[in-house]
Amino acid sequence: MTTVRATFDSLNPATDEVVGTHPIHDADHVHAVVAAARSAAEWWAGLGFAGRADRLRQWKTVLTRRAAELAALVHEENGKPVADAMLEINLAIDHTEWAARHAPKVLGRRRRSSGLLMFNQTVTVEYLPLGVVGVIGPWNYPVFTPMGSIAYALAAGNAVVFKPSEYTPGVGKWLADTFASVVPEHPVFQVITGYGETGAALCRSGVSKIAFTGSPGTGKKIMAACAETLTPVLIEAGGKDALLVDADADVAAAADAAVWGGISNSGQTCIGIERVYVHESVYDEFVSQVVEKARGVRPGKDIGPITMPSQVEIIRRHISDALSRGARALIGGTDDGRFVEPTVLVDVPEDAPAVREETFGPTLTIAKVSSMDEAITKANATTYGLGGSVFSRSQGPALARRLRSGMVAVNSVISFAGVPALPFGGVGDSGFGRIHGPEGLREFGRPQSVTRQRFRAPLTLTTFSRTEKTDARFAKLISLLHGRSH
Repeated sequence: MTTVRATFDSLNPATDEVVGTHPIHDADHVHAVVAAARSAAEWWAGLGFAGRADRLRQWKTVLTRRAAELAALVHEENGKPVADAMLEINLAIDHTEWAARHAPKVLGRRRRSSGLLMFNQTVTVEYLPLGVVGVIGPWNYPVFTPMGSIAYALAAGNAVVFKPSEYTPGVGKWLADTFASVVPEHPVFQVITGYGETGAALCRSGVSKIAFTGSPGTGKKIMAACAETLTPVLIEAGGKDALLVDADADVAAAADAAVWGGISNSGQTCIGIERVYVHESVYDEFVSQVVEKARGVRPGKDIGPITMPSQVEIIRRHISDALSRGARALIGGTDDGRFVEPTVLVDVPEDAPAVREETFGPTLTIAKVSSMDEAITKANATTYGLGGSVFSRSQGPALARRLRSGMVAVNSVISFAGVPALPFGGVGDSGFGRIHGPEGLREFGRPQSVTRQRFRAPLTLTTFSRTEKTDARFAKLISLLHGRSH
């Protein structure tokens, strides 16, 4: 490994106190780490599904027993309440178990039908490890989100090199250190730390795939860097999720979901609710209940500070622009530079940044609609397409299918993230590819198709000894099989 001289500090966003000091890894170091990971990947893949599952379950046990320690670190680096940190840690633990348990069934060798033309062949498909997977993670859920790639990539048989956000590097190092305690033989899971240049070096290091979570702008840079070597990418790039409230909805439940979905984690949630469209018949009741519930959310206790200082200015801009164009803040609208008050905005124009752009703060825009058709039209009028929520007693699933998004919760909010069997990801500016579920496991494997000839076929087509008679018989067979209309 190269000697690393430059360092940076991770700071507590509530106090600016130094939480830890970490190296800024340069390109030479990153390439050396990836080279070590390649050798480790061969050993890790050789353990097989059962051997890997055993180690992943040992790691899961360590994560469970030391969860309070990790939660305290998340609280220090990210700022969120310890209880919320524990929530994401526990979800990550559950996902790790699911990946370990289901990898053999999802990725292991399976028979396929050979079809009539190739009936003499035995046909199989299996998903083999890619090799080394690079994971570039976010700061808002520094455990749960990257673990959706890390745990699944490991279960699939890959080594992992993880570049955590520069705001939460200590969390990434903690995860790698605890994994090494149960897999000490080889550097199967390593961490590199630094800024954007370190992430760019990972993209150009020859890894087999990059899994990235972050902004669309950074996602495009990741793709451009990976394109130089045709390195495939998985992109989860944020959202502008909408919640729809129908005339027959449970208004109290919908209001509670809107407040949690929009304000928890100080609104710093890619699948958080930022826009709400409410049927006019229940609009006043819904708004009243949202305001009442939002008043009870206390910055510094129920929600933490804004982790990334530059985001405060974006939140301010969205709120001030909306107010200048006739919107009203029924609650909030202010900040002290670290904590942003829960903010509920109404009468916001649909072309305002507060509606069009990702705010990533504890804000909700609420709009009145005359029908669910209008709600669907407005909800889909965005370049994003990550998640969403629908509250309706009679037509929830039908409305959910009309939303242009990767995931929808009916009569709840964000619940799909807690189900390990469900794929997680979006469309449009929200990215592509999936983590979680069978689809998430397959993202980290390469399908290999194998045919094995059991006996010589009556018609041998793949030979220069093929005769005109063979061709005629083959043409007749195709005509019999496919020449009739149905």
